[in-house]
Amino acid sequence: MADAAIEVVADEGMRGLTHRAVDRAAGLPPGTTSAYFRTRAALLTALVRRLVARDQAELQAAGERLPALRTPDELVGGICALAEARLTGEGRRRSLARHACAIESVRDPELREILTPRDNAGREAVRAFLAAHGVADPLSRTHTLLVCVDGLVFDALLTGAQVSPEAVEGLVAAALRP
Repeated sequence: MADAAIEVVADEGMRGLTHRAVDRAAGLPPGTTSAYFRTRAALLTALVRRLVARDQAELQAAGERLPALRTPDELVGGICALAEARLTGEGRRRSLARHACAIESVRDPELREILTPRDNAGREAVRAFLAAHGVADPLSRTHTLLVCVDGLVFDALLTGAQVSPEAVEGLVAAALRP
């Protein structure tokens, strides 16, 4: 049901998220979703938990597949691949839902807590790269770099463009500055 809720938000926005819409999207009999999630808030929380779990699994797997990043070009390539995954197919749908949920979390501390970035192998690969290149505060710089990448992805969702390697190169260069 939470996966169906993600699809509903991706297709219809937050206003489209209803128990009935999730029942339809999941191919369930009417009333099934409301039997499991009595309130819209409970449904939204389940959606956000599932969204974060899927994102974390994706980032963990990506980080585990990557060999240790040695050069800025390798980091740029990895970030560009992640951005492309977030802008196409199922990744695009999750990105749309994630951003809608992020706006909703402004008024909901529980959702905001769930959406707070977590440690995973992808984030650790970026932190280790920055640390290996002498960045004074690699944890903070990793956070800043990845937030900026999220901004590029958000802009690309809005405009229909792609995240350019040149933009990512600029972000990586800024993250590497002493």
